Amino acid sequence: MSAEPPSAFLETLGALLPGSDSVAGRSPDGMPRAGGAYALALRLDTQVEVALGGVAGRLQPAWYVYAGSAYGAGGIRSRLARHFRRDKPLHWHIDRLTGAAAALGAVAIEGGAECDIVAALERSGQFDFPLPGFGSSDCRHCPSHLLRRRPEG
Repeated sequence: MSAEPPSAFLETLGALLPGSDSVAGRSPDGMPRAGGAYALALRLDTQVEVALGGVAGRLQPAWYVYAGSAYGAGGIRSRLARHFRRDKPLHWHIDRLTGAAAALGAVAIEGGAECDIVAALERSGQFDFPLPGFGSSDCRHCPSHLLRRRPEG
């Protein structure tokens, strides 16, 4: 797997998600405090085993995108701050991956919807769904809210 820098991958996501703002690294300080949706970009450099609440499988090294929403207190900035922290209680499916990620970044859309992010990335043909049901237990539309960037070639 290519160790593409987060900024290059976030540029790709931004092009696929018009109207978005991006942040690379581990500080979401520039993200909006408003509610909306986000695409959390994670690069896994090693295989990660996932087994939680009926979702189980192995994630191979690649870039992944988790689509989430943040309409609670503090909005997008607050939710991303939690995702970017390494020292947090493991509550959601995605918490198992953020701690293992070699690189993190995010793209946010004020007022956006996580299912719209999933649909846009799926339409691009550049992503697939590695673990059906991951992060989408309350969604009736999406096969998963975790997508994997397909290998080039």
